[in-house]
Amino acid sequence: MEKVTIDDVRNEVNPLQVHDVRRPVSDELGTEHFAMNYFELSPGDSFSGGLHTHHDQEEVFYIESGTAEFEVGKERENVTVEAGEVIRFAPGEFQTGYAVEEDGNEVVGWALGAPAPQHDWEELESMIHCQECEEELPHGTTINAEGRFEFTCTECGNTFSM
Repeated sequence: MEKVTIDDVRNEVNPLQVHDVRRPVSDELGTEHFAMNYFELSPGDSFSGGLHTHHDQEEVFYIESGTAEFEVGKERENVTVEAGEVIRFAPGEFQTGYAVEEDGNEVVGWALGAPAPQHDWEELESMIHCQECEEELPHGTTINAEGRFEFTCTECGNTFSM
C-alpha cells in the first residue's frame, strides 16, 4: 500500500513550459501499470503543449474543476469538457487539451494512462509544422540530453529541438 498527499508530490512541468503545475502522482506511488498526473492550469495553459498521440497508451482526462477544451484528431475537432466530466482517447488518437481562456477559469485536472506508468517515447508522435516539408505532419517525439523536446519529421527526417 502506498499513500501520498498531492501537495507532497514534486512539481515536474513540461519542457515547453506550457503549464505551471504537473505532479506525476504515479511516480510517487510507484505504479507499474497505470500513469496518473495531476494538473493545475491557468487560462490558456495546456496539459501537453501540442497535438500528439501515444500509440502505446490510452489516456483519460478527468476535469475536477474549470473548463477544458480538447482538440481531437488531425482535423482538430473541438470538444469542451466541464468540471465533473471525463474524456478518453484511444491509443493512436491525436489530442491536446488546455484551459479555456476565460478570466478566472482555473482548471484542476487529472491525466490517467494505461497500460504502463509512462509511455514509450518511441510510441509518441506530435503534429508539428515541418520546416522542410512546409506542412503540418506527424513527428517522432523524444526528450534529448538537454531535457528539451526533439522532433523528427516522419516524412523527410528533418530533426529540430524546442
